Amino acid sequence: MTHAYLDLPPLSAARFASIEDRVARLLGTRQDVVIMQGEALLPLEGAIRAAAGPGTTALNVITGPYGQTFGNWLRDCGAEVIDLAVPFHTAVTAAQIREALAEHPEIDFVSLVHAEAATGNTNPVAEIGEVVRAHGALFYLDAVASVGAEPVLPDAWGVDLCVIGAQKAMGGPAGVSAVSVSERAWTRMAANPYAPRRSYLSLLDWKERWIDGGRKALLHAPAQLEMLALEACVERIETEGLDAVMARHASAAAATRAGAVALDGGLEPYVHEAEDAAPVATTLRVPPGTVASELVSRALESDPTLPLAAGGGALAKEMIRVNHYGADATPEAVRNCLTALGKALAEKGLNVNLDGVAGA
Repeated sequence: MTHAYLDLPPLSAARFASIEDRVARLLGTRQDVVIMQGEALLPLEGAIRAAAGPGTTALNVITGPYGQTFGNWLRDCGAEVIDLAVPFHTAVTAAQIREALAEHPEIDFVSLVHAEAATGNTNPVAEIGEVVRAHGALFYLDAVASVGAEPVLPDAWGVDLCVIGAQKAMGGPAGVSAVSVSERAWTRMAANPYAPRRSYLSLLDWKERWIDGGRKALLHAPAQLEMLALEACVERIETEGLDAVMARHASAAAATRAGAVALDGGLEPYVHEAEDAAPVATTLRVPPGTVASELVSRALESDPTLPLAAGGGALAKEMIRVNHYGADATPEAVRNCLTALGKALAEKGLNVNLDGVAGA
């Protein structure tokens, strides 16, 4: 009996820095990019704790569950938080942001989720960025779900802290993530006595011990397999072309919305307007008398690999999510999901048009 051993040479600092550079090019940014050795919640929380604290007044935009999480972190840091919540079936507007900033001129930090995969909406970051920049607040953006599915441009949009993860539209690993950091953000962190130091959450550790040192010595042993997977993921996007990757996601989203309507079984797009719908995932509202989690379970019995999920929490009763991202951003994946859902609806006694799905 033979045994195979994984014996890779250590990941060098130069290789690590080169992967950071490729991520920076993917984002079209000249800001510092730090790749953190954990799922995207690590830089999401680390960036808030580094840049916010007592004396911070934050406008926290809530268009889904992650916005709620960010508000909790900000309050835990001692910041005064002004929540701007909009219905989950829509998106926030730049006008709403402008009005909130005018009403509270003391706001110096704005937190926003670009695309909420959990609720299927996406927010107009370019327009919002203009408003935030004019006000002078620090702009924090969760682009974990949106990167690879739609444009993410920290420099052009005036984003000071832009967090991404590779596990959704990029089609990569979940175990590493990245954040681009503006000079304004670094300055804010350095002036914050409550910013984490000598901590896995610490962005300042990466700044002072990695970036300022010329990226010659890593802070700790990197997650080697995840880093190599991230490198391969970015290389695949470079080969296919970022525009082509985004076009795949946009086509999958459009086909899902159209196919759900053509199915004629009572499924409706959860996000009312197509322009507010995220290309990374499409959420669907189930017809009265049905339970979303039960329909998803039945659909997955036919094919457990389908990228389907019920909504989280209370939304598990009314929302289905078609996760057409990464390798599943294809017409085939969309058709398979809708066909399985159509059959599950038919079993509930609803009339469905499966031929309509085939033509979507």
